[in-house]
Amino acid sequence: MKRVAVFPGSFDPITRGHESIIRRAIPLFEKIIVAIGVNAEKAGFFPVEKRKEWLEKVFKNDPTVHIDIYSGLTVDYCRKNEIKYILRGLRTSADFEFERSIGQINKQMHPPIETVFLLTTPEYTALNSSIVRDIIRHGGDPHSFVPEGVEF
Repeated sequence: MKRVAVFPGSFDPITRGHESIIRRAIPLFEKIIVAIGVNAEKAGFFPVEKRKEWLEKVFKNDPTVHIDIYSGLTVDYCRKNEIKYILRGLRTSADFEFERSIGQINKQMHPPIETVFLLTTPEYTALNSSIVRDIIRHGGDPHSFVPEGVEF
């Protein structure tokens, strides 16, 4: 079986931190599915179609990176698509505690699943999508925080 990982998130919008995690994971997996999670109870800042378009543009030259949209539990998405690895980025110890809990519950729900953590590189530790949205909301220039080609 191929080493396929899913990298779930809202990517609202994608940041340079997300891009870094994905690019650093490419050599580790034969295929990475960047899966945009849709929460019916929470409206995104950007439409999900726009987020997908940005991700496709950023990774257009990376044939092992695929973009998908899903709803529901990530572990169910993995089960349905026979994916054995969930890829997560860790910025802080608080991220670790949160992600560890989710990873352990996912393992209980679907024992074949493994969660793989990559540490964020130091320059992206403070960066997240909420900060980028705040910059945009207040008329700032977010371009140094998002991958090349992401236009607002």
